[in-house]
Amino acid sequence: MQLRSITGDVTGRPTIDGAGVRLVRVLGSPTVKTFDPFLMLDAFDSVNPEDYVKGFPMHPHRGIETFTYLVNGVIEHKDSLGNAGVIRDGGCQWMTAGSGILHQEMPLASPRMLGLQLWINLPAAHKMTDPKYRDITIDMVPCVEEEAAYVAVVAGEYKGVEGAARGDYVDVRFLDVRLKPGARWQVETNPAHTVFAYLYAGDCFLMEGREPMLARHAYLLGDGDTVAFEGGKEECRFVLVSGAPLREPVAWGGPIVMNTDEELMQAYFEIEEGRFIKHWLPSAQD
Repeated sequence: MQLRSITGDVTGRPTIDGAGVRLVRVLGSPTVKTFDPFLMLDAFDSVNPEDYVKGFPMHPHRGIETFTYLVNGVIEHKDSLGNAGVIRDGGCQWMTAGSGILHQEMPLASPRMLGLQLWINLPAAHKMTDPKYRDITIDMVPCVEEEAAYVAVVAGEYKGVEGAARGDYVDVRFLDVRLKPGARWQVETNPAHTVFAYLYAGDCFLMEGREPMLARHAYLLGDGDTVAFEGGKEECRFVLVSGAPLREPVAWGGPIVMNTDEELMQAYFEIEEGRFIKHWLPSAQD
């Protein structure tokens, strides 16, 4: 057994996106290589609806997958494939933009809006795959209750329990962990995968080196096949995310992520010329 240690600590920066949504951009352009295949992580936590109700009106994506995980709150959404629905507490949305999609996400006023959006890069061979959408409700997410922790298996697999979703193009595991005070919890990880933890409540220690881990930080975990945590004085809540790195060139411009600048420019030409979307809901073609 080789325990992973902390090799990177990212706090992110406050920013405004969409039509005026206040959030914290934790991962982004500076972390693309080290957190590969994860491009971006936005964290949001507010009790003031003015911070988020302007939302993200209809906008394009190509070449990525977006994974929106909502701990608390309500978000309405719809897209150019004809999907529409509502994300609620404990639910998530996994959208494969592929060759191109238009979608919007509009948070509704809630007592608390708490969650994450993760961008997952698509391999070059699948950048132009057909777009699709998966809606995951809280009743679809299996939970494993242990002596040390309560683990929601949102994506991937944990101790033989299959999560609510599995990546079709990138092998991703997404666990939402509630670590009990003072408890020790460890999990095996694929040695070839990029692994990081983002804490959204409380604090804990990484047992390798007994390094402190604080809320609102993303920690990149180095080489190894196991990661072990020890709880602090209060319950700690974090997501543990892992995925197979692509090790491919990244050309990123706004909502479009391709492999070359030429592909990026082509996407924006198609947007300007009205040729961007390859797959519409049949009734939307008129």
